[in-house]
Amino acid sequence: MKIYATYNIKGGVGKTSAAANLAHLAARGGYNVLLWDLDPQGAATYLFRVRPKVKGGSRALVDGTRSLGDAIKATDFDRLDLLPADFRYRNMDLQLDETHRPTRRIHQLLRPLDGEYDVVFLDCPPSISLLSENVLHAVDTLLVPMIPATLSVRTFDQLSGFVNDFDGRQPQVRAFFSMVDGRKRLHRDLMEQLSAERLGILRTAIPALSIIEQMAEQRSPVTAFAPYSVAAKCYEALWHEVNGAIGDR
Repeated sequence: MKIYATYNIKGGVGKTSAAANLAHLAARGGYNVLLWDLDPQGAATYLFRVRPKVKGGSRALVDGTRSLGDAIKATDFDRLDLLPADFRYRNMDLQLDETHRPTRRIHQLLRPLDGEYDVVFLDCPPSISLLSENVLHAVDTLLVPMIPATLSVRTFDQLSGFVNDFDGRQPQVRAFFSMVDGRKRLHRDLMEQLSAERLGILRTAIPALSIIEQMAEQRSPVTAFAPYSVAAKCYEALWHEVNGAIGDR
């Protein structure tokens, strides 16, 4: 089971859009996929038309009174399941802190699902927290959407420092440019500069297109409702890069 997290300290950079489209593409490609919405805003839950209600909330999952399997919901897409979030997820840090191994609880919760799912995506809230440490322990790869702008690059450096100082098995960090406006010279220059200077930046960039914003209206990944669009092709190219680590089916 390969575990990815779409994660950035900064919000509004396209984490949920990437998680939803990559999860859909992985399922369409024949993998059994779970998308766990860890953000109390529940954007991924909304996109996939799943009721944003978890019986017992995140506490029931964290303390083990309810298994992840009991909380998982099917989506409208074959091979793609979703573990929904509700607003009570905002207290997850406090609940994790009450457990025996508070930085490894997410890893422990996911372990029984090995064999049932080929790929897991964690859609993470924008923060550095105890949940963030759990994510680092649990995942193989952090997928970091990054807007090519100065403040976004600064937060990426902060995130890289957080991972480098992490006391444990460090996941791979793979950044990709998101919400790119090719008309802006700053975007073009920063993409060229950072791609040349830094390791781990994927080749595929996700453009700033209105059709991606329409995901909230359509309540579906763009790769599903507009599979031949430029945006869908970009997500396909991104998944091809990401999926290179586990091969094609």
